[in-house]
Amino acid sequence: MDDDTGRAIAIRGFVRWAITPPQSYAVYLLALFLVAGLSFYAGSLKPKKPVGMGPPPVSAPSN
Repeated sequence: MDDDTGRAIAIRGFVRWAITPPQSYAVYLLALFLVAGLSFYAGSLKPKKPVGMGPPPVSAPSN
């Protein structure tokens, strides 16, 4: 129980530090770059092709 309380106090202290004006700009920019980097990474991944799906047979109707 003591560890949980200490951890909560540490998190609360970090949040209080992070929302003060000089640090808040840096935290905002860091979060912005992190989201932009992760979205770029997710967009650059190639989708997996389904296994066992070959080209359609020649007799398949085309629309």
